[in-house]
Amino acid sequence: QVQFVESGGGLVQPGGSLRLSCVASGNIFKIFVMGWYRQAPGKQRELVAHITPSGTTNYAESVKGRFTISRDNAKNMVDLQMNSLKSEDTALYYCNPVPRPANWGQANWGQGTQVTVSS
Repeated sequence: QVQFVESGGGLVQPGGSLRLSCVASGNIFKIFVMGWYRQAPGKQRELVAHITPSGTTNYAESVKGRFTISRDNAKNMVDLQMNSLKSEDTALYYCNPVPRPANWGQANWGQGTQVTVSS
């Protein structure tokens, strides 16, 4: 079973930067399109960025130009560099495949890493 461990979140002022990291267990990481998702209080989880195994990226309009996703297939890692952070970026951030395999449930989400943007 593939599992994910996210890190790098924290409290940052508006306009600041953070770099999130995600490490995946298992040997099938490199075949997945990997994404960073986020869930703000009272809202549904949303996909903010994803990257193919070969490195093609795609971003939600709300983060385009501010966030950069990258991956290291040899290390089973996917990172999210977040710049020019806004209060509306406050959320719990997770990594997971895009799309998620149909038979995956709640157990395949990691604990997430909290990002709080506040002055």
